[in-house]
Amino acid sequence: MKSGFLALGVSDDVCSRLRVKNIIDPTPIQAGAIPLGMQGKDLIGLAQTGTGKTLAFGLPITERLATGQVALILAPTRELAHQIAETLDLLGLRRVLVVGGESMHMQVKQLRKPHEVVIATPGRLMDHMQQRTYKLNRISIVVLDEADRMLDMGFAPAIEKIIAACPKKRQTLLFSATMPPEIESLANKFLTNPERVEVVPPGTASDLVDQELIVLPHEEKFPELCRILRRTEGTVLVFTRTRHGARKLAKRLRTDEGETAAEIHADRTLAQRREALGGFKSGKYRVLVATDVASRGIDVKDISLVVNFDIPEVAEDYIHRIGRTGRAGARGKAITLAIPAQRKLVRAIEKLVGDALVLGKPSKETAKVMKAIAKKEPERPGKERFYKGTKSQLSHSVHHKDKVKKAAKRKRKARRK
Repeated sequence: MKSGFLALGVSDDVCSRLRVKNIIDPTPIQAGAIPLGMQGKDLIGLAQTGTGKTLAFGLPITERLATGQVALILAPTRELAHQIAETLDLLGLRRVLVVGGESMHMQVKQLRKPHEVVIATPGRLMDHMQQRTYKLNRISIVVLDEADRMLDMGFAPAIEKIIAACPKKRQTLLFSATMPPEIESLANKFLTNPERVEVVPPGTASDLVDQELIVLPHEEKFPELCRILRRTEGTVLVFTRTRHGARKLAKRLRTDEGETAAEIHADRTLAQRREALGGFKSGKYRVLVATDVASRGIDVKDISLVVNFDIPEVAEDYIHRIGRTGRAGARGKAITLAIPAQRKLVRAIEKLVGDALVLGKPSKETAKVMKAIAKKEPERPGKERFYKGTKSQLSHSVHHKDKVKKAAKRKRKARRK
């Protein structure tokens, strides 16, 4: 009796390639998506980062691609495109990378050579289309990876033009961690009777990630982060809202704490990003400070902790962030630092994940500062004092937990209808 990838219809030769890298059993998204993909069906795959999506579309491409045809994979960032390329190299596919920050001339030379897969960012592929250095007439499979992120980055017009330039007779696979209305609209426009594979309901976090919220004054965020790092073993990924914040935080961690910290954000060159990511993977850097956009493509195993130094302003980004830990069956942890004024952002995240975040206890030093502030802060009628105690912090009453769970239940019922 066949098992593993063989049971999904993957050939012996390809399975042998996977076994060399100790890839034996398919993940849930692979088990659900690969058979449908190999049947040539259009597909919507809902799964978080780190669940094995690349092989979920890479294996059907390997098995189905006919001679002379080409598969096109669109990714939001060049970092993610490089990660996809590394995975597809395991399968022996001849691929070309078409991403920003690299020579257009060299890409044209590569595109003129025989190839089976083009892995591209929408912006750079549009450059080639506008300059007529590449035509999409041989595309038979289109993959939109992390589609929600591409739309967040404003690539919707480019994606529509790219898909419209592909042959109508094609297979389209769309993968996303969340399913906002914009993604539904895109799927309705370009996918034909798509099958839907949900590893977890869209917008939910992995059960393997322990989520914690610490509410504290703004001036205590850096000291609290330092204390968290001191008691944490292993690698730590820290998210900030802006590139300036990432640069400043990484510098403070290096100078004030002596941490081996690197940074990834829009102001860093491609070479600098690769060095930072490579150093984080190898253990040269224990801490990596990143912004949301630059973090797409961070595919590092065994990240011990994710810290939201700045709470994300878009709730969906929370899912993407914490999805960097708790991978491949291992447990992970995510800590979010928030200030009192950010209760609306916390509520938006809780509404999306369908549960209230667990309140973590701040360090003794931070607790002392909070008590000192509480003594000076006057009580306001009708408002619970924020620093009074953990049960009154933000939205974490039993009543609020019930409201969040009921809203999530209504959302699931509506989706089933």
